[in-house]
Amino acid sequence: MNSLFSPAHRQSLVISLTAFFTSLLLIALVSVLVLISFRGGAYFWPEPIYDVTYKDAVGSEYGAINNTSDTNEADNGNKKPQTSIKDRKNRENKENRIFAQLYITDEAERIYQVHYADDQSPYGAQMQLAEADVINMELAHNSAEIKTIDGRFVLGQPQFLTTPDSRRQDLSHFADIQSRVTALSSQIEKIRSERLSPIHESLASLDGKGVNRNAPARKRLETQFERWQHDVIHFEQERDEYELRITFANAQEYSIRVSEIKSIDYVSQLSYFEKWQVVFNRVATFLTDSPKQANTSGGVFPALFGTVLMVFLMTIIVTPFGVLAAIYLSEYAPDTPFTTAIRISVSNMAGVPSIVYGVFGLGFFVYTLGGNIDAFFFADKLPAPTMGTPGVFWASLTMAILTLPVVIVATEEGLRRVPEGLKRGSYALGATKVETIVKTILPIASPGIMTGVILAIARAAGEVAPLMLVGAVKFAPTLPIDGEFPYLHLERQFMHLGVLIYDGAFHSSTDAKNSSMMFAACLLLLMVVFVLNVLAVILRTRLRKRYLQG
Repeated sequence: MNSLFSPAHRQSLVISLTAFFTSLLLIALVSVLVLISFRGGAYFWPEPIYDVTYKDAVGSEYGAINNTSDTNEADNGNKKPQTSIKDRKNRENKENRIFAQLYITDEAERIYQVHYADDQSPYGAQMQLAEADVINMELAHNSAEIKTIDGRFVLGQPQFLTTPDSRRQDLSHFADIQSRVTALSSQIEKIRSERLSPIHESLASLDGKGVNRNAPARKRLETQFERWQHDVIHFEQERDEYELRITFANAQEYSIRVSEIKSIDYVSQLSYFEKWQVVFNRVATFLTDSPKQANTSGGVFPALFGTVLMVFLMTIIVTPFGVLAAIYLSEYAPDTPFTTAIRISVSNMAGVPSIVYGVFGLGFFVYTLGGNIDAFFFADKLPAPTMGTPGVFWASLTMAILTLPVVIVATEEGLRRVPEGLKRGSYALGATKVETIVKTILPIASPGIMTGVILAIARAAGEVAPLMLVGAVKFAPTLPIDGEFPYLHLERQFMHLGVLIYDGAFHSSTDAKNSSMMFAACLLLLMVVFVLNVLAVILRTRLRKRYLQG
C-alpha cells in the first residue's frame, strides 16, 4: 500500500496525467483545425449540379423556400395569400424540376439544403428538401454554374450567345465576345474618368462661384457633357445587347448579359484535376476580390488588407511604449510598494474585457482626442468630422493599449534574464546607464521583447468587439491606403477579418454554402496570425543566436 504512494509512483502518476491532458488539448486543437479546414475548403470546391425532380411539399416544414435574390414579400409587410384546402391538395403531388446543388444538413432524416435556380428565381434560391420527396435525381452534365460579377450565381444550361445584330453565336465564341464586352466597358470607364469627371468638377466650381445658369462657359460645358453622355449611353446599349441564353431544368429560357458574367464552370463535367484548377482560381479570387452579396460571396481582400494594416500599425505603436515602460520598471523604478502596485496593475490590465478598451477608445480617442483635433486643424470641415470619427488609427491605438500589458510583462521578464555580470562589466568599462541599456541590456533581452510582440500580434489580430466601436465596419468603400495624397488615410474606417466572420455568422447560420465562406475566412485569419507569428519567431531566433550564442 505504501508503495503506491512512493515518490516514484507519484512522479509516474503526475507524468501520466500531464501526458493525458496534453493529449486531450492536442486532440481538441487538431479537431478545431480540421473542422475549419474542411468547412472552409468546401467554399472553393466545385459542387456538382443535379437535375432534381421532386414533389411539391406544400405545408411541410421542408417546402418553405427562402429566396436569396428576389424581394421577400414578408419584408415589405405584405401577407401572402392563404391557400385553400382544395388548392393545397391539388398542389401536393405536383412535380417540380430544377437544377440544384445539394448539401446534406441532417444525416439521420436525410434532409438536403438545396441551392437552385429556375425561371422564378434565376439568380439562385434555397430551400430544404426531404429525400422522401425526391422523385428523380441525376447529374446534369450540360448544366453550368454561372457566376456574376456582383457575386450571384445562376444554375442553367447555356444554349447560345446573341449579339447586337440579333445573330446567334455558338458558345465557342464566348471568349471573343467577352473580350469585346470588356473593351466596351473600358471605353465607357475611360470616357467617364477622362471626360465626364472633369466636366463635373468644372460645373461644381462654377456653382461655387455663383456663375449664372445661362453663362456661355456653363452652356459650353453642359453641351460637352450631353455629347459625352450620349456616347456612354450608346456604348452601354451596345454592350448590354451581348447576352447568353440559357435554359432551366423546366425548359424555360432566360438571358444573362455577358457584361455581368464572371465565370462559367461546367462543374458536373470536370475531372479531378480540372476541379483543382477551379479551386485555385477561386482561392485567387477569394484573396483579391471584394465581398459581395452582404459578405456571403466574393472575396475578402479589403478585410485581409485592413487586418494586416491594423496589426502593423498596432505593433509600431505598442512596441516602443511597452519596451520603455518595462525599462523604467526594471532599471529605474525603486523597489517600493508603489512600484509593486504598478506591476500588479499592469498584470491586471491584461485581464480586463476587451470591450472595455473599445468603449475607452471610442470615448477618449475618437470623441475627445479626435474631436479636439478637428476643432484645431479641421475647423473648416465641421460639423463633418475628420478625425473625430472611428478609423484605422484609433483602432490601432486602442489595440495598442489593449496589448500593452502583454509587451510590458514579457519585456520586463526578458530584462531580468540579463546576467548582472554583463551590466557590471559594462559599467566597469566606463559606459553610462543609458549606454549599458541600449548597447548591452536591450540586445540580450530582444528575444523576450519579440515574445511580447508575438503575443500582442496574436491577441490583436483576433479581436472583434473593440474594433467594431473604433473603426472596423461591415463594408468599407475605400482602402486606408490608395494613390491619393497623403496615401495613408488614418481617419478612414476599414474592414477586418474578425468582423467579417462575425457578420457572416448571422447571415449564414442556416445556409451550408454561405457558411463555408465564414469558415474560409476563419481559416485565412488563422493563417494570417500564423504567418505573422512565424515571422516574429524567425526574427526572435536570429536575435537569440546573435546575442546569446554569438
